[in-house]
Amino acid sequence: MDVELFERALDLAAADVRGCTDFDAPATRGFLFWSRVNRYIAEQLDPLGWKRTQRDSILRMIHPTGSHAITAISGDGGVGDLNKKVRSKNPKGGAVARLVERNRQLEIISRDELLFGRELDEIETWCLLYKREDGIIRAELSRPVEMHGKYIDEWRERLPLQVNLDDPGYDISLDDPGDGDDGPEVMVEFVGEN
Repeated sequence: MDVELFERALDLAAADVRGCTDFDAPATRGFLFWSRVNRYIAEQLDPLGWKRTQRDSILRMIHPTGSHAITAISGDGGVGDLNKKVRSKNPKGGAVARLVERNRQLEIISRDELLFGRELDEIETWCLLYKREDGIIRAELSRPVEMHGKYIDEWRERLPLQVNLDDPGYDISLDDPGDGDDGPEVMVEFVGEN
């Protein structure tokens, strides 16, 4: 796998976001960018035998051997700069916490042998972190190992990616979804008959 795969996914997603207008919902740009980066990664890896899953609303591609997975999420802090701290931009729930905890384990035991070669929650997961800053998109491929609260903020490995992309023109890190553990809060007010 090479940097061009991630650069292509980020570039195509940025192009899609450029089509948004102020008539779109406020969170559309961030949600669309997150969704499309994961889609474009999947479209490139699927022909190579990788398998796709969206269990727990975590969009992942699983390596053909089941050795690891990749997902894209928005980052905050020094994305792409190893001299600065980095964390996930948005809070994550219990499903992501289990994946991060699993990354700290050495042995992997399999139960989902048919589809993924092992239990999906036990496959090491890497995150393609992205952030728009100073008119460019910065990115890194990182392996999370710790969460404090609802944010991923400790990483075993961080691999900065040198990507050359045009500015999408918008903030692309607006509220990407969590992992389905905490649904949206909807306030409902019942109005009585007069």
